[in-house]
Amino acid sequence: MPSSVLLEVPALADFNKAWAELTDWLSRLDREIKSQRVKVGDLDDINDMIIKQKAILQDLEQRRPQLDELITAAQNLKNKTSNQEARTIITDRIEKIQNQWDEVHGYLQNRRQQLQEMLKDSTQWLEAKREAEQVLEQAKAKLESWKEISYTVEALKKQNTELKQFSKELRQWQINVDVANDLALKLLRDYSADDTRKVQLMTDSVNASWAAINKRVCEREAALESALRMLQQFYLDLEKFLAWLTEAETTANVLQDATHKEKTLEDAKMVRDLMKQWQELQAEIDAHTDVFHNLDENGQKILRSLEGSEDATLLQRRLDNMNLRWSELRKKSLNIRSHLEASTDQWKRLHLSLQELLAWLQLKEDELKQQAPIGGDLPTVQKQNDIHRTFKRELKTKEPVIRSALETVRIFLAEQPVEALEKVCPEPRDLSPEERAHNVTKLLQRQADEVRTEWDKLNLQSADWQKKIDDALERLQGLQEAMDELDLKLRQAEAFKGSWQPVGDLLIDSLQDHLEKVKVYRAELVPLKEKVHHVNELAHRFTPPDLQLSQYNLSCVEDLNTRWKVLQVAVDERIKQLHEAHRDFGPTSQHFLTTSVQGPWERAISPNKVPYYINHETQTTCWDHPKMTELYQSLADLNNVRFSAYRTAMKLRRLQKALCLDLLSLSAACDALDQHNLKQNDQPMDILQIINCLTTIYDRLEQEHNNLVNVPLCVDMCLNWLLNVYDTGRTGRIRVLSFKTGVVSLCKAHLEDKYRYLFKQVASSTGFCDQRRLGLLLHDSIQIPRQLGEVASFGGSNIEPSVRSCFQFANNKPEIEAALFLDWMRLEPQSMVWLPVLHRVAAAETAKHQAKCNICKECPIIGFRYRSLKHFNYDICQSCFFSGRVAKGHKMHYPMVEYCTPTTSGEDVRDFAKVLKNKFRTKRYFAKHPRMGYLPVQTVLEGDNMETPASSPQLSHDDTHSRIEHYASRLAEMENTNGSYLNDSISPNESIDDEHLLIQHYCQSLNQESPLSQPRSPAQILISLESEERGELERILADLEEENRNLQAEYERLKQQHEHKGLSPLPSPPEMLPVSPQSPRDAELIAEAKLLRQHKGRLEARMQILEDHNKQLESQLHRLRQLLEQPQADAKVNGTTLSSPSTSLQRSGSSQPMLLRVVGSQTSETMGEDELLSPPQDTSTGLEEVMEQLNNSFPSSRGGNAPGKPVREATM
Repeated sequence: MPSSVLLEVPALADFNKAWAELTDWLSRLDREIKSQRVKVGDLDDINDMIIKQKAILQDLEQRRPQLDELITAAQNLKNKTSNQEARTIITDRIEKIQNQWDEVHGYLQNRRQQLQEMLKDSTQWLEAKREAEQVLEQAKAKLESWKEISYTVEALKKQNTELKQFSKELRQWQINVDVANDLALKLLRDYSADDTRKVQLMTDSVNASWAAINKRVCEREAALESALRMLQQFYLDLEKFLAWLTEAETTANVLQDATHKEKTLEDAKMVRDLMKQWQELQAEIDAHTDVFHNLDENGQKILRSLEGSEDATLLQRRLDNMNLRWSELRKKSLNIRSHLEASTDQWKRLHLSLQELLAWLQLKEDELKQQAPIGGDLPTVQKQNDIHRTFKRELKTKEPVIRSALETVRIFLAEQPVEALEKVCPEPRDLSPEERAHNVTKLLQRQADEVRTEWDKLNLQSADWQKKIDDALERLQGLQEAMDELDLKLRQAEAFKGSWQPVGDLLIDSLQDHLEKVKVYRAELVPLKEKVHHVNELAHRFTPPDLQLSQYNLSCVEDLNTRWKVLQVAVDERIKQLHEAHRDFGPTSQHFLTTSVQGPWERAISPNKVPYYINHETQTTCWDHPKMTELYQSLADLNNVRFSAYRTAMKLRRLQKALCLDLLSLSAACDALDQHNLKQNDQPMDILQIINCLTTIYDRLEQEHNNLVNVPLCVDMCLNWLLNVYDTGRTGRIRVLSFKTGVVSLCKAHLEDKYRYLFKQVASSTGFCDQRRLGLLLHDSIQIPRQLGEVASFGGSNIEPSVRSCFQFANNKPEIEAALFLDWMRLEPQSMVWLPVLHRVAAAETAKHQAKCNICKECPIIGFRYRSLKHFNYDICQSCFFSGRVAKGHKMHYPMVEYCTPTTSGEDVRDFAKVLKNKFRTKRYFAKHPRMGYLPVQTVLEGDNMETPASSPQLSHDDTHSRIEHYASRLAEMENTNGSYLNDSISPNESIDDEHLLIQHYCQSLNQESPLSQPRSPAQILISLESEERGELERILADLEEENRNLQAEYERLKQQHEHKGLSPLPSPPEMLPVSPQSPRDAELIAEAKLLRQHKGRLEARMQILEDHNKQLESQLHRLRQLLEQPQADAKVNGTTLSSPSTSLQRSGSSQPMLLRVVGSQTSETMGEDELLSPPQDTSTGLEEVMEQLNNSFPSSRGGNAPGKPVREATM
């Protein structure tokens, strides 16, 4: 909006602010509700979303009055202003926010209706899916109940009937599956903007199971039809084969008879015809070999189905008869061939036949070797098994041929005489007939033995190979089943993993539910781990010498292990992400605090949960919140307040308001502390506990003061302040007592109620408190002004003098009760005076006094009112008083009384009487009756430290605080020891705490030409202090150097004594190592040297520390000297001369002003010390002057004073 319009219509600024806040809230709400996705098909998730939508809608309706107020304010602004541009802007903004409101409200209404419809549709789909899953279970149970196919007509018909009935049921059940699919498609189509992965996944699973069932039904139907066809064809084929077998047997018998006729073998033509007929017969036998084997296998199947019946017996007989006739037919064929081949060269034919058999056996042996090794996967081994079955069938077919050949050789050798052998073996001629016969016999016998040996060997190798194949098949089937089962489980697990939404898309409130689900899912994966181990164990059993897995199987096993590892990593990573999200964004996280800062700042969290802040523009980080940094910078404006108690109280009041703790009642604070069970005061609190408790506190304040409390900002600021006060090292922990002390000290409550509550926290169960417990309370309390750099003005951080003061007040009792503690606190001890002053500052903020400031002429006076008890009708406002401004004729050391509430007539009369008395009193009277505004305690240099809690690791600025305390303490000591420079009118035991008065007295002493032995200026005092410090350090250094020289001499003496005894020389101290003593004297010398070396190291360390301390003191004193040597400029204000300016050091050193006694309603006065130095007042004041002052002080009309009596314990 143009600045000119804002200047013309100032009320537009408030309207713009309210409009911007509501617009931002609506924008955030719109983004939030549009980013919310629900899991379709999950009734719990949908119901949760409906509840959330309802809550959001209620929140929107609760904000409706805010919109109405904004519209009303806009209308009022339009009515009040005549600026057309302003009216147009207001109209546009109201229309925009109304449209935005209506859009958000309409979206919420539509979304709520959509969720209701989604809930209804999801319920229907889940019901339909449940029914579909039920029919799937029934179908699976039916499939499992199926028996093996029986090869009988009745059984096949029965199984076929059952299959048809089952197919009919499947067609009926198809309706349930279709209904579930239709509803799923409706969900997928209508709610595609939401998460439909669950619906898709479950639908795919149901359809896959249904398709598998239908496939098995089709396969069963085909198998039954094949079995029925085979059964019907078997008997026809059997009859046909038996008929052929009869014809073949007849042909074989005819050929056998023909070959055995006499002189048949001598007719070569006859032999060739018979050989041709035999070859035809053998060809038919070979052609029917497969038919025979098929009939035999099918017959065995039918026999198993007919087991125990008469049909089985009949079929068994027919099969046995067929096998017997088949074997006899083959034998006859072989015999016919052998007989036809018998001639004069029969031994040669036998020899060739045996050679052929040996060659065939060698070929088969090579073929068997080529089948090795065993395959590494199930398909390969099954193929090898099929090949070997064919190989065995060939062996079985060849077996009669081999046995027939061997039998023929045996018969030939047995029947042929030696003469016949001589004829058939005429060569060589130089051999005798007996030798030739013997050679033929030996040759044939050797070949026959080789054939027999090779045949037996081949059968053994075949059997061994078959055994290996069977073993490999069994093991590979076990491995394959295990891998298939593991693959199925992994696919199911991966499907569930695939349904996970990104963690960033999850609702914050659902993080814990998702985390629990993933943990349950991880527990369900434990059995899967056993399956993985089982698969790996089975795979490791396949060793290379025996059986090596194929590359495919190894890849499958590796893939399964990889998927398992990926799944584990995914689950662990998911849990980790959910944990981190729950930690960072969950109910116990600090996520809601990220809105406490605006760009370019970003809130970050250290590993110990402590927040820090990143400035992306300057690329720097800091512990303090940007607003806290601005607040601390703004507190510098209060440094012009001369008196530290008021300065500290005003800083704390500003801090209290910034943290909104001025709205927090003590009862609300106690309720929040009790709600979080913070009862053990010595227990530490971590950051999350602090944030949770502060969130509870500020949530309640937000309900009571909606427009005043920004919960994230207040929580973050208060946390920042508590850490600055009690955990400057950012360890992430503070004690419960510290938390209570900080919060209760700044809350809104009566002062004595705070005292009682704090005392109760450290008191025992009997209601008494000892020195240690009181020290703990005062230690935590003094940290509050310490954090502001004001602790030196309140006795320093050593709380022992305050504790001693309290127990001295209680007559040194070992324990005190609450009443004594309250009485002591009413005296406002120096270490705690800032707290009652804070209450008076709060009470005086709204006070309006019907009086005029005699310096700045402010009327009426707002805040504190200071009435002079030396002059009639003389008042000063708090601004003039705090800055040290005075009017002509009045001095700062004159007695005055403070009012934080309007005065009453009785108080006016009482003050008049006191003024009248003070008119007739001399300053010597006030010197004998000094009064202080608080109960003083000893300085920080007095007494020993008491037990205090272990402090946290301090940051670098804590050293500065410590140095300030030290310098302030030294200054206080110097003031006490050098108080004799005042003139004789000052009491010797008086202490001048106000630094302005101190400098003034120094100046007066210079004007009065004090003796040269007395200090003449602050610079001289500091020079004296510096010389004392330097002299003291020089003496300490000289002593240490002398002690070091003595130690060196002692070491040299011991070294010479050691060498004199003939021992090896001692090493120098830095190189000395422990050695084993050779004698008691040696041990004593070495131990003494070691102690001397350690003592020397300690002394050198002390020297270094003192030298560093000396350098720090020199630097600080140099700065102080520069400040105090600046020329003092006199300024005239209302005719009054101001003395020295207020410096930061003076502010730190000045405590509660000595010239005041602030008591709320029961105000009393005291007189400053400077009055004692002023000239004597004229005690012979005339009656006329008194009457004139009476008339001026008490005019006839008294209505100007506001009624009411100020209370002592004003509630902040």
